[in-house]
Order: sequence, then structure tokens, then C-alpha cells
Amino acid sequence: MRLIKTLFILIVPALLAGCQTLATNSSTGVIVARRAQIRSSTAVVAADLLQVSRGDIIDILDSTDVLDPSDNTRKERWLRVKARDEDATEGWIEARNVMPDDVLEASKKLRDEDKDVPAQATGQLRASSNLRLTPDRGGNENIMMRLDSGSTFDIVSWKRVPKPKSSETIESDVAPKAGSAQQGNARSRGRQTDEEKEPEEVNELWYKVRLPETASPAPAGWIYGKQVELAVPSDIIFYRTGREFVGWQRLDGENKSATDRDDGREARPGSWLILEKSSSNQPRTLDEPDFDRIYVLGYDKRNQEHYTAYRSPDLRGYLPARIEGHGDNKTFTLRLLEDDNGPPKEFRYSLYKDARGVLKINAPNVAPSRRRR
Repeated sequence: MRLIKTLFILIVPALLAGCQTLATNSSTGVIVARRAQIRSSTAVVAADLLQVSRGDIIDILDSTDVLDPSDNTRKERWLRVKARDEDATEGWIEARNVMPDDVLEASKKLRDEDKDVPAQATGQLRASSNLRLTPDRGGNENIMMRLDSGSTFDIVSWKRVPKPKSSETIESDVAPKAGSAQQGNARSRGRQTDEEKEPEEVNELWYKVRLPETASPAPAGWIYGKQVELAVPSDIIFYRTGREFVGWQRLDGENKSATDRDDGREARPGSWLILEKSSSNQPRTLDEPDFDRIYVLGYDKRNQEHYTAYRSPDLRGYLPARIEGHGDNKTFTLRLLEDDNGPPKEFRYSLYKDARGVLKINAPNVAPSRRRR
């Protein structure tokens, strides 16, 4: 009995100390919804205490799982939080409206991985879709937030991954029917095809993106490819001839990225590096090249018209493309395959203008590849 009492005296204070540590252990989060309510409880009839907006910082005090009133088989996570208003309002908010600080830091690390990589293209969401930490829609653990339909972003890379076996039961990332979202131009709508006619794919495409603060507190993440419409600039969109534009960068002036566009106006006409990809009636493979032809579009300021400065033979290339230099003395570097066995190698293309001011390209010697049927 004396031994039991002694152990009790030693253990109880330790347990109380542990409980006290858990009670005071809090973290912070950022509101990801455009607007959300901090409520007096998790009940359906709870009172609204304070409206918070996207970007607001809150302190997370506790959490609990509550049965969804509309579906008793599913639980919703709620957080007890304290706002940073004058009254330090405390209450409950649905967890889907909050991004914890550790998730935000993980998103920042994704951004920093490609901090020196220029935007390879820009995209726009066809419908509301999930922003994820990894290119995987096999579960919900990697979801950071839900992005609004029409959100724009810079694309820095993309990746093909095996389609999850349970993909037929996943609803959160299912793409809308082609043409169901507002598109930037009529020609883009006309190019949509019936998804039932497409070959069965065993792999799926994901885009790694950078986002403006107006769209997401998280600066970077992954988006399921079928939810993305590539936003080809109107300056070059009508120069597509049988192949899709999958990447583009200005060769003169500044590339206006999605993260700093604020007036909605298109950039002035200019010269472009464009990466093209041919269509195929075969399912895509995991090591599928990102592009298979290089197209350089020059611009004659005097006559105010574009012209083809360079179009490569068929090849196999991978992102990213990098442009270096100033003025007329520029180069761009691409990673290309020379054969089927070796890894991609870097090749540098030099730009110059002839005596008439016409843009020319000094291209390296790259063996042409067979075009995929």
C-alpha cells in the first residue's frame, strides 16, 4: 500500500503537468475561404460570433470531429480558435476554412524549390478544384484548400503519375465536362473534344503551380491536370497549327506572370519562345516528353506583324526552359533527348538579328526523333 501511495503521489503531478501542457499547446492558421464565420459552438443552431476573411490569422486552441447533419456516416473536423480582433473572439470554425501554419510552411517549401524557375505557362481552373501538397488524389490528407473556379496561376512544371485505383469513387478532383467553364476565347472552346472518345489513360497529368495572394494564402502546390485550361496569350494563340502550345515565354520585354497581373490587360505583341506538343491516339506514359517541337515567333514592329523565326524538327524535350541575356543578345536553354538510352542533355540556342532586323536562331545539332502516332 505504501508503494502504491508513493507511485500515486509521483504519477498524478506528472499527469496534471502533461494535461496542462496539452491545454496550452496551440498553433496558428490562416483563413483560406473568402469569408467564414467563427461560431459559438459546432451545433447547427449556433450563433455567428465573427466573420473572418481570406488571409486572416487565427490561433488554433483545440479540435473535434462532429457528425455531418446531412450524412451521419461522415464526420467534419471543427477547430476551436481565437481571432486576432480587438475582442480576441473565441469560438468554433470548420477546419476546411483554415490552413494550419505547418501546411502553409510546406507550401512555401514547394515554392522555394522552384524559386529560380520562370513560369513555363499560365493556367486557369475550369471549375472549383483542390490545391494539394503532392500530385496524388488517392486521399484527402494532402489537400491544402479548395480553389475557386476561374483562379489563375503560373505553371512551373508538370508530372505524370499512375492513376489511383480508387479514382472512380473520388469526386473532389473530377473534371467537369469539356466546355462547361467560361473559356478565354471561342477558338479554345471549339477545340474541345468529347471525353468519351479519348483513349483510356492509366496515368494522369498534374501541374505544379505558383499562385497569387488574391487566389490563395498558400503560394504553391499541385493541381489535377484535367481541371486546368491553359491560358495561351491572345498575342500568339492563333498561330497554333496542328499542335498544342504547352509552354511559352517572352523573348523581348517582361513575362507578365499570373502572380503579378492585376489589370487584366494583355501584354503588347512581341517575340516568343513556344514549346509545342503533338496530339496522340495512344495513352500517355510516365516518361512522356513535355514537348516535341520548338517554335520561335518573331515580331516586326514596323509592319506590326508576327513571323516564324524558327521551327525545329521533331524532338523530345523536358521543362523547364530558361531564357538568359539582355536585349538582342539572348539565349534559351532546353533539356532534350539525343537517344532512347541516355538522360536529357542541355542544349543552348542563341538569338540574333540580321542586317534587316529579322530575328534569327543559332540552333545546336540535335538528332530528330520519330513522331509518335
